[in-house]
Amino acid sequence: MIYRLYSTLPKFKEIIFHPGLNILLADKGPNATDRHTRNSAGKTSLIEMVHFLMGAKCDKDSIFRAEALLNESFGIEFSLDQTVTKVQRSGKTAGKLEVLKKSEDWPVEPKYDKKKKMYTISNSKWKEILGYYMFGLTEQQVDDEELHPNSGPTFRSLFSYFVRREGAGGFSSPFYNSTKQQLGDSQLAITFLLGLDWSIPYQWQLVRERERTLRELKKAAGQGMFGEVIGTMAELRTRLVIAQEKARRLKENISNFKVLAEYKELEKEASELTRKILQLTDENVSDRNIIRDLEESLVTETVPSYTELEKLYTEAGVILPENVTKRFEDVKIFHEKVIQNRRSYLLSEISLAEQRITERDRAKEKLSDRKAEIMMILNSHGALEEFLNLQSELTKVEAEKEALHQQYVTAEQLEKGKTELEIDRKRLEMRLKQDYSEQADVLNRAIVLFEQISSALYENAGSLVIDASSNGPLFDIKIPGSRSTGINNMQIFCFDMMLMRLCRERGMGPDFLIHDSHLFDGVDERQIAKALSLGAQLAHEYHFQYIVTMNSDTIPSIFPDGFNFDDYVLPIRLTDETEEGGLFGIRF
Repeated sequence: MIYRLYSTLPKFKEIIFHPGLNILLADKGPNATDRHTRNSAGKTSLIEMVHFLMGAKCDKDSIFRAEALLNESFGIEFSLDQTVTKVQRSGKTAGKLEVLKKSEDWPVEPKYDKKKKMYTISNSKWKEILGYYMFGLTEQQVDDEELHPNSGPTFRSLFSYFVRREGAGGFSSPFYNSTKQQLGDSQLAITFLLGLDWSIPYQWQLVRERERTLRELKKAAGQGMFGEVIGTMAELRTRLVIAQEKARRLKENISNFKVLAEYKELEKEASELTRKILQLTDENVSDRNIIRDLEESLVTETVPSYTELEKLYTEAGVILPENVTKRFEDVKIFHEKVIQNRRSYLLSEISLAEQRITERDRAKEKLSDRKAEIMMILNSHGALEEFLNLQSELTKVEAEKEALHQQYVTAEQLEKGKTELEIDRKRLEMRLKQDYSEQADVLNRAIVLFEQISSALYENAGSLVIDASSNGPLFDIKIPGSRSTGINNMQIFCFDMMLMRLCRERGMGPDFLIHDSHLFDGVDERQIAKALSLGAQLAHEYHFQYIVTMNSDTIPSIFPDGFNFDDYVLPIRLTDETEEGGLFGIRF
């Protein structure tokens, strides 16, 4: 139980608690105006103070970081492992607490601060101790991330069901201690507190995280990370194989490629050689045509017959004077010489042409040999420009191949992952149903206890529903009639009392339950009276402390027989009528 809450703040109202039901009232004084509301008297601040001393974060928005409170220490004296424990904490040094009283066998020993002459412990280690003694948690289950379990239920998540915070949305649902609490954390915490197998909802949370990763992967794939929307595995496999083969061929070509610095010069020389060879070939063709013409002339160049010469000269003798005619034999000899000279000339020209062709053939042979040599070099080597083009093409193909590979892997993960997750969900649902079947007594006990507590408040009691679904444990409360704010809040009261009874029977959890006045918003005064009476009864029977903060004008006028409201009211009463009437004794 909590024995007292105190502070080094001079005007802080130290609160001494007693066993069983404790009611902290906030009054509205006769001189208070509409501006003086009890909402700032400090009832909710008491809740925040308990959380602050039980390892809650102390970020910049915390009231303990306010300038008026920053340098002050706030303390709690309570029982932990049946030993009186006393610690205090300041907003200025929120990362550690001062340990003033403790048992001798803590699993983590505080460190002695020589400067302050006292023992201190880090806030994370303090949560480890609280989790160990209250819930039997291991070191790995004490996590700063209250809403994101890493290996099981966390102390802060479990504790928040016993001290709900209205500012965090703790009164929005019986099954959530905060509006920011994830479904998986809620399922995990409640399963643990009920005494069921919490590893099943934990595995379910891992499945959800994988599903979220899968969704993000699909979103990334479709928004440009891979260039285009992912296709099917079969389509991508075909495109990937083709790209891989193209890249392989390019790599092979590049590995066998020999760069020749003089490639361009040799290429130019080979071109010039080709031109010269063609020119020589053309010239040979021309000479062969000449030879053919000369050979034809040789055939036509013959010595005229005797009859023809005689006829020719007879005609000439008529025409020419006698003094120019010669003897026929002389003429015959002359003609024979002319023909002979002509044939000699033609034969000479043919010989010269054949000689030119022969020389050109030899020149062509040399040029062809050189060209063949150059072509062999060019065929086995390549230009640097060509090599760079090949490398550039390979880079482009490799990029395309990698993109396709990423798309293929993503498509494979999406298709396989979806199937695997569906299988895992079915497997977990079967495990959950089996666990509920094997632990039917535990389930039945929680359902019966809730019904008993609820029936003490309403004629038509609400029913606690615990079932296995395709999304993990399903918790619900069936309430006959309308689900008003007041009825919903009283179901939270019933649920918290049921958890408190179960935990006390199992010897776990804190031995105190605290309800803020917001729990009674919209609740009929008859139910408020029954709830306070029932809370006092259960606290007495199951040896726990029930602390309630209330507004004085919401006190019911009639209570069940045997319940005296005034017996449970704490001597400290808060008010917002004066500057010093609140919990801290100051306004800030």
